[in-house]
Amino acid sequence: MTTTGDTRQQILQVAQRIIGSKGFSAVGLNEILRTASVPKGSFYHYFESKDCFGEALLEHYFDGYLAGMEALFAGTGDTAHRLNLYWQQWMRNQGSTCDEGKCLAVKLGAEVADLSERMRTALDRGTRRIISRLARAIAAASQEGSVHTELPAEHMAVRLYQLWLGASVLAKIRQDDTSFNEAFHETQRALGITINAAKAHAVL
Repeated sequence: MTTTGDTRQQILQVAQRIIGSKGFSAVGLNEILRTASVPKGSFYHYFESKDCFGEALLEHYFDGYLAGMEALFAGTGDTAHRLNLYWQQWMRNQGSTCDEGKCLAVKLGAEVADLSERMRTALDRGTRRIISRLARAIAAASQEGSVHTELPAEHMAVRLYQLWLGASVLAKIRQDDTSFNEAFHETQRALGITINAAKAHAVL
């Protein structure tokens, strides 16, 4: 038996894939509900408005993203190695293509920030959570000696997140990985890590 929670989750999962590909404004509710096999009239049973739906969609996305970060940084190996794996995953998921809606923050950041205050604040909360988790990883790597940075971990996390966010936008504009390779080299320099970016990207 399908529960209300299951149906709501199905709508959000389908919406993440479709909106990740087309954007928020270009996708109508009918397309999402039809793909999710949910009756059109039941949408407002799960979400009070399209703004509330957009906020829930972003919260769903960031919850999944943070769960992935937690799993990655809980893995084996030194933290610098896991940080490199994180950037490799970023290159795979946040570039010119957006499989399964994994680049939702990049895709919607500029689009919805001026359209919906609820969605803007959801983006703000979510990106701050990512930066906070990244800062914890940088601090751990610094403590174990696998990275060397002159900046506090929190400041470095902000700087690197902004660097990679910008690189993602350029990757979409240029339809190539040049900006990612440059971001990777700059990240290694900033963290005092020596690794060949081309070799790292080759494993993707």
